[in-house]
Amino acid sequence: MQAFNRHTFTFLPFMQVLKFGGTSVANADNIKKAAAIVAEEIKKEKTVLVVSALGGVTDLLLQCGTLAAQGNQEYKQYLQALVQRHLDTAKALLPVTNQSGVLSQIMQRCNEIEDLCNGVFLLNELSNKTKDRILSYGEIISSQLVAAYLTSTGVAPTWKDSRELITTDSNFTKAAVDFEITNPQIAHYFTTAKATLFVMPGFIAVDKYGYTTTLGRGGSDYTAAIIGAAANASAVYIWTDVSGMMTADPRLVNNAKVIPHISYQEAMELSHFGAKVIYPPTLQPLMTKGIPVWIKNTFAP
Repeated sequence: MQAFNRHTFTFLPFMQVLKFGGTSVANADNIKKAAAIVAEEIKKEKTVLVVSALGGVTDLLLQCGTLAAQGNQEYKQYLQALVQRHLDTAKALLPVTNQSGVLSQIMQRCNEIEDLCNGVFLLNELSNKTKDRILSYGEIISSQLVAAYLTSTGVAPTWKDSRELITTDSNFTKAAVDFEITNPQIAHYFTTAKATLFVMPGFIAVDKYGYTTTLGRGGSDYTAAIIGAAANASAVYIWTDVSGMMTADPRLVNNAKVIPHISYQEAMELSHFGAKVIYPPTLQPLMTKGIPVWIKNTFAP
């Protein structure tokens, strides 16, 4: 599916943005499928890869924080499941010779999550600020895992923390982007960076005081749009588990059909009315610059 009306901007190198959602990186097999797509795409032009947390991990992190705030020690069992999930994925994904550094990196991140949850447990309080910090780890770990796998296949990506480029207000859990600060930061970075492939965590940003914020559930789409618009990308691709925007939810309606092309306004309206294939704020920055958006299926590329 494509949203049309492309204008040409030339001050940045030609670049595309690819976003892979939670189902596309849910396990080692899916990550390999996503990486195969990326390997083909980087032959065309400079590419930014925006990655969601492994499918279900954001909910698991939220559950850990919520249980800890309630004084329920079961949060420790959920934390253990979280650690095991990521370690198992790394072991299934990476050659043995490439595993040790990544496994220690995962353990370090998971120890930080545990420290935060222990603090929440002692205080019996989970503020939105702390919640954002806890939830941010899903995207950080998954994007570093994807970058490590790409490296093991001979592709040389640069991992870049989105928090260094996207600045928001301090409205934790649904922060608003400060585009006056963010756009020049993104433009400058991608104008000067030498790499041809970048891997970034979606969903997360930082406020002007340096505290981690999130862009709302589904915010990885928005991260891709923010990067794409600020860098004047040739296109933004949302890789998911359905083959485009459809006339209805295919899980509920048997004869749902793909919409071949649709205006930004119509796509935004459908997303506000419950079309889960795209996060509602995503299209706004891209519409302003007429950058095409494609909805693609990782499992039927």
